[in-house]
Amino acid sequence: MGKTLAAVIVLVLTAVSVTTPRAQAAPCLIVTLTGTQSGPPADIGLAGAGTLVRFGDDTNDCSAVKLQFDSGRGTTMRLTQVGVSPGQLNAIFFTHMHSDHVDGFADIVHMRWHFNPDGAKVDVVCSTDAASALGFTVSCKKFIEHIGTAYLQSGEIAQRHSENTKRPLGGPVELINAITFQPTDEPQAVWTRGDVKVSAIRSTHIPGHASYRVDTPAGSVVIGGDASNDIPAPPRPTSTSDQVEKLAKGVDIIVHSTAHPVRADRAFLQANYLRQSSTTDLGAMAKRAGAKYLMLTHMAPPLGAEQFDGVKLPGGPMTEVRYRQAAEAGGFTGQIVVGTDLASVRLPAK
Repeated sequence: MGKTLAAVIVLVLTAVSVTTPRAQAAPCLIVTLTGTQSGPPADIGLAGAGTLVRFGDDTNDCSAVKLQFDSGRGTTMRLTQVGVSPGQLNAIFFTHMHSDHVDGFADIVHMRWHFNPDGAKVDVVCSTDAASALGFTVSCKKFIEHIGTAYLQSGEIAQRHSENTKRPLGGPVELINAITFQPTDEPQAVWTRGDVKVSAIRSTHIPGHASYRVDTPAGSVVIGGDASNDIPAPPRPTSTSDQVEKLAKGVDIIVHSTAHPVRADRAFLQANYLRQSSTTDLGAMAKRAGAKYLMLTHMAPPLGAEQFDGVKLPGGPMTEVRYRQAAEAGGFTGQIVVGTDLASVRLPAK
C-alpha cells in the first residue's frame, strides 16, 4: 500500500511539473551608437555613423537578434568592443548612400567572407535606385554589387580562395542577400524576424534617404539618419522631418543626427546646416512623438570643437551641456543622450 501511494504522489508531481508553465525570461533591447562622427572628416578618433540594435532576453544578454543601421568608418572595431563580430549580424540597413554612413560596410562583409564563408547570408536592406533632378542616380544596389570589385581585381579574392575553398570565389557579395524597397510617406514593413519588425519611411536628405523603426516586445527605436524637413530652407515650421515624426509616434527611443543651432549664424555654411535637423527642433519633435529617450548622434559641431566650417564657435568650445540645453529648449523632458561612440540605452533599464 505504501508503494502504491508513493507512485501516485510521483505521478501527481510529474503532472504538475509538466503542466505548470515556466517563467519566461524578460525581453530586453539595447541600442548602441557604433559611431558618432558627423560627415566625412575624421575627428578625435570617432567612428563613422552607425547604430547597433540588439534584442533578446536576459538569458542571451539581449542579443538573439543583432541589427546594424549604417556602417561608417570603424564600425567593425566598435562592434568588437561590445562583443559582436560581423558574422553575428542578422541584417544591415542603410539610411542613405553617403560615404560617412557606408565606409565600414566593405570591412564588415569581407570579415564575414574571411571567417564565416559557409555561414548564412546577411540581409542588406536599403532603398531602390533613386534618380536625382540633377541627372545622376543614387544606387544602394550597385554599391552592394560592387563592394568586392577592387579586391577581385587585385587578385586577393582568388588568392585567399585558394587557401580556403569554402570562401566563395565571387567574393563577399555572394554572402549578401540584398533587399530593396521603395520608400513612401507611410511606414512600411521591410524586415521581420520572430518578434522583431523593422519599418521604413521616406525622409529627405539626399535622394533615396530612408528612416527606420524597430519594434520589439521590449521596446521600440527610430533611427532617423540625416533626415530633415522636405522644405529645404526657411520659412518652414521646423527643420525636422514630418515623415520621421509620423514614424516615431509612441516610440521609446529616437536616434538622430543633429546640427547645433549655433550654426544658424550666417557665418557658417548654410547649405549643410539646412539639410540636418537642429537640436532644438529635434527636442520638440521627440516631445510631440512621446519618446522617452533622445539619442543625439552625428553631431555638428562635434564635442570639443572650437571652430566649425573654419569659423570660431561663439560661446566657446562645443560641450555636452550646450547640446542638452538646445534639446531641452525644444521642450523635451525625457532622457537626453549626447552621443559618444558606444553610448547605449537598455530597455528595460537595469
